[in-house]
Amino acid sequence: MSNTFKQRVAIVTGAGSGLGVATARALAAEGCAIALWDVKHEGIDALARELADDDQARAFPQIVDVASAESVEHAVADVLTHFGRIDFLVNSAGIDYTLPITELTIEQWDRILGVNLRGPFLATRAVFPIMRQQNDGHIINIASTAAVRAWPNASAYCASKWGLLGFTRAIGTEGRPHNIRATAVIPGGMRTSFFDRPDLPIKPDPATLQDPGNVARAIVFALSQPPESVVQEIFVTPVTETSWP
Repeated sequence: MSNTFKQRVAIVTGAGSGLGVATARALAAEGCAIALWDVKHEGIDALARELADDDQARAFPQIVDVASAESVEHAVADVLTHFGRIDFLVNSAGIDYTLPITELTIEQWDRILGVNLRGPFLATRAVFPIMRQQNDGHIINIASTAAVRAWPNASAYCASKWGLLGFTRAIGTEGRPHNIRATAVIPGGMRTSFFDRPDLPIKPDPATLQDPGNVARAIVFALSQPPESVVQEIFVTPVTETSWP
């Protein structure tokens, strides 16, 4: 257990499944207290019980719609009341509808951008004053190889992830005077429920994907850098990744 994480508090969005679960477990193993955010309670309730049983960390499950300003603001206030500080924010929540642009509805476009881009904005906006007052903090935004290249039937998803990459770079510049660091994590395909969707006509072979725990370890690595350094962007792809380079 590193002193970097001792007495630290992390918010992990999308903590009910996939990379969010893996990240929460990895941070808990390092000694972090974790606020587990998800729009559904089943996954985060089970994870909170698991972490309590392992005595790895204090876990605080919260039902949060990251696309709702009211939901995010209330959740951040509750985290601050519960733990007294917020050191890390990992924006991991994400959704997609894989459809041609002519079939993608306006509501679907808005929901993808709402969760994948508006969500990190709202969460960052809410924690930034707290981190600024602490003169310390680190924000991790989970992008995708869709942030650096594109493919058909993913217009909204690519737009959201390209936007998230730019957003991360911008908040990194704003945070510098206050020792608030920002990192974009760009993962390749992972073995998560993200691919268990009826709108995907062809699903990737799980053998070509990576364990989300591998990406979670990269997140821990980025958060563990000395105060004078920051990992601004990090790619973590399977060896068999077909979307990069």
